Amino acid sequence: MWNQLRVVLSVGAIVLMAGSAVFAGEHEDQQALLKLLPSAKVTLLQGLQASAAQGQPISAKFEVDEGKFQLSVYTNKAGAFSEVVVDHTTGKVAKAEPITEAEDLAAAKSQAAAMAKAKSSLAAAVEKAEHELPGYRTIGVTPEVKGGHAVAVVTLLKGIQFKSVAKSLE
Repeated sequence: MWNQLRVVLSVGAIVLMAGSAVFAGEHEDQQALLKLLPSAKVTLLQGLQASAAQGQPISAKFEVDEGKFQLSVYTNKAGAFSEVVVDHTTGKVAKAEPITEAEDLAAAKSQAAAMAKAKSSLAAAVEKAEHELPGYRTIGVTPEVKGGHAVAVVTLLKGIQFKSVAKSLE
């Protein structure tokens, strides 16, 4: 019995440490985003619009990737997925590359499946969220299927307060 208890406590400690590391990583990402976001002259909505020439936008976010601040938009064009990086100061497409990494490709396929159920765009969901939450700035939008319905999870920021809201895409 004591051995089983020790195993349970050990596993619990490992889970807590792993959770703390994930939380710390998220916290660091948020801190970097808070620091760099004021340099963005372009809104996420403008990024969605700029990327549309590369295909249907299926998600977008401001992020710090490998130490670089960027506006990243995933697009789908006839089943081919791309990551479009929109210059956060000019609003022009800086680069578009095929998504090939397994984890990113799985995310893109899931997002495309959610958008296949959608009757409205991510841009419409962003506009609605920003209208309902004056003073907030959208920093990310991702479609999901919840209860068989397509929704956009819109992440917004006001000052240092992050907020996520779900908006129907139907």
